[in-house]
Amino acid sequence: MIKKKVVKKTATAKSQKKQKRKGSATQRLQRKPVAKKTAKKVDRKKKSRKVVSRPRSKPVVKKRTRLAAKRVVRRVQKVKKPERIRVPRKKSDYEAKDIYVLKGLEPVRRRPGMYIGSTGVEGLHHLVWEVVDNSLDEAIAGYCTEIGITLLPGNRVAVADNGRGIPVAKHPQTKKSALETVMTMLHAGGKFGAKSYKIAGGLHGVGVSVVCALSQWIKADVCRDGSMYTQEYSRGKAKAKVKKIGKCSGSGTNIVFEPDPEIFKEIKFNWRTILNHLRQQAYLTKGTRITVIDERNEQEHPRAYTFYFEGGLVSFVKYLVRRQEVVHDNVFYVEREKEDIIVEVGLQYTNDLQPVEISFANNINTGEGGMHLTGFRTALTRTLNDYGKKNGFLKEGEKLSGDDAREGITAVISVKLPEPQFEGQTKSRLGNPEARTIVETVMAEAFEEFLEKHPVDARKILEKSILAAKARKAAKIARETVIRKGIMDGMALPGKLADCSSRDPEESELYIVEGDSAGGSAKQGRDRHFQAILPLRGKILNVERARLDKILTSTEIKALIIALGTAIAEDFDLQKLRYHRIIIMTDADVDGAHIRTLLLTLFYRYFAPIIKSGYLYIAQPPLFRIQKGKQVEYVYTEEEKDKVIEKIGTEAVNIQRYKGLGEMNPSQLWETTMDPERRIMKKVTVDDAREADKIFDILMGAEVAPRKKFIQTHAKKVKNLDI
Repeated sequence: MIKKKVVKKTATAKSQKKQKRKGSATQRLQRKPVAKKTAKKVDRKKKSRKVVSRPRSKPVVKKRTRLAAKRVVRRVQKVKKPERIRVPRKKSDYEAKDIYVLKGLEPVRRRPGMYIGSTGVEGLHHLVWEVVDNSLDEAIAGYCTEIGITLLPGNRVAVADNGRGIPVAKHPQTKKSALETVMTMLHAGGKFGAKSYKIAGGLHGVGVSVVCALSQWIKADVCRDGSMYTQEYSRGKAKAKVKKIGKCSGSGTNIVFEPDPEIFKEIKFNWRTILNHLRQQAYLTKGTRITVIDERNEQEHPRAYTFYFEGGLVSFVKYLVRRQEVVHDNVFYVEREKEDIIVEVGLQYTNDLQPVEISFANNINTGEGGMHLTGFRTALTRTLNDYGKKNGFLKEGEKLSGDDAREGITAVISVKLPEPQFEGQTKSRLGNPEARTIVETVMAEAFEEFLEKHPVDARKILEKSILAAKARKAAKIARETVIRKGIMDGMALPGKLADCSSRDPEESELYIVEGDSAGGSAKQGRDRHFQAILPLRGKILNVERARLDKILTSTEIKALIIALGTAIAEDFDLQKLRYHRIIIMTDADVDGAHIRTLLLTLFYRYFAPIIKSGYLYIAQPPLFRIQKGKQVEYVYTEEEKDKVIEKIGTEAVNIQRYKGLGEMNPSQLWETTMDPERRIMKKVTVDDAREADKIFDILMGAEVAPRKKFIQTHAKKVKNLDI
């Protein structure tokens, strides 16, 4: 028994020992079988590791790296290299011969927009301004007293002056006549040096040469030293040498040019545009007589205007405010010279809400302002604040902003400086930093003297500015309320707005429709993907006679502001505009025209960037529906109607005149007015901001007399009068 047990124990111990050596089944499965050769290699590696177990020196590492690299190189050499495929290189078509050097006036003809702004109507008139500016420079220098501009038949314009006359002798550098040099070469003129012209507008020396380049025919006549000289040119090149054709008395230059139809697709000089520009120049160059004559219509008697003003800017300011109610009687005026810069400023406040600021540099209208305008604004605001605090008009902590100080102001700022730095040849902005400092100093000193000298005027100006500040604060609260309402409603669009499904502003358009009936037809007839409809109930508030705080109480205007998404006034942001086509669609009657005018006034005064960006349109619904049998035609004018009737005959013809959009069913409205493929729309643009401002003030302002005169003047031009 005992022996048996011992044997049993021994067997168990052996099996356990064997099992321990072999490992469990799982361990055996996880263990990888090792071949004999591999085992030997492992043993060698173990031995080598034992040998190199001490710290290795750097040379050993480098040696092993080199050996490994050699092995790799040998292996790579054994591999057969693939054959290199040669791809034929494309021959370059950009060689030295492709570099063009434009000679003479060829750059002007290639890129006319760089020199005159555009080849449209503005660029066409810019040709006249360039030639006239040369005559005005003579007047500023004190050598010219009379300038004449004549519009001739055949799209020709003549500009004459009694200045010194362009020199005709041979030029030492060009070896040509000085007259030909000035007319046919860029950057040639007497204004680069300070001897001939201390102050001048045309400092680039490209003015008359640009006119020469862009004219198919031009002729220069010069009276100088008792002799008359002449030379003709065509598209920037002289047709012959300068000729002496006789004797003359006095001196002067006469330039006659005909714009090139290859450059200008439409050549039509606007009489009103030329008059307005030359009137300004006459005010700025006091004591110079400027005569304008229109001889284009040979069958009628020529019309003519003559401008001559001794008062200068004072007369100019009085002319600008002639239709408005002024706040104070005395016109502020200062003319001072400091550090070779002549500063001239005239201003007067009116009861209007919009400021009118016109700036000039060397008689060039700087439409975009510049440093001289910035200096004027800074001095105006600071001086009014200082005077208000000093005399108790402003309480502690109260301060007028720039907009408060300029509300209702009509100001003309003119500087004359030796080296003006204009931005571009069109000279729309002055960049001289010194002009800002000097204008600010002169304006601050002179305006403070004016306020002290005229306390009654000062009190009226301060009262108007303080009232503007209060209205601005009230408008801010109202504006924030409108914006907050939009946010609280989930940027909730007005309930009456039928929005489009597209969220892309570039393809989306908003129709502002007169009345609920037309709005209903438009909603049914539209393309819901990209067309939104906002009906307006009745006539909106006339914003020309109201401040912003009152404007924002209008339900219709608030709905429009929220629908546009841009906010208004100081918070306006064009990037947030939800539609890039905003279309005013009103009836073709008197009420429709009135509503359209009210909306245009709103957009012009508070959403001007929308107009400037080209996003505002006016829909043109048809005036008549002409049906004969199954044939239906829509016409938009009386002339079109007569032509259609003449074409189809008068028998069994049904003519319907549309007075309201609501008279059309949805399909007709879509077909005639809303379908992008067939509709007719007018884009709203502002070519002359000052003229537009004047028209809006006449038509929508508080003064009745100017509006009555306007109606009487244009009564004969009325068409389709709805009585």
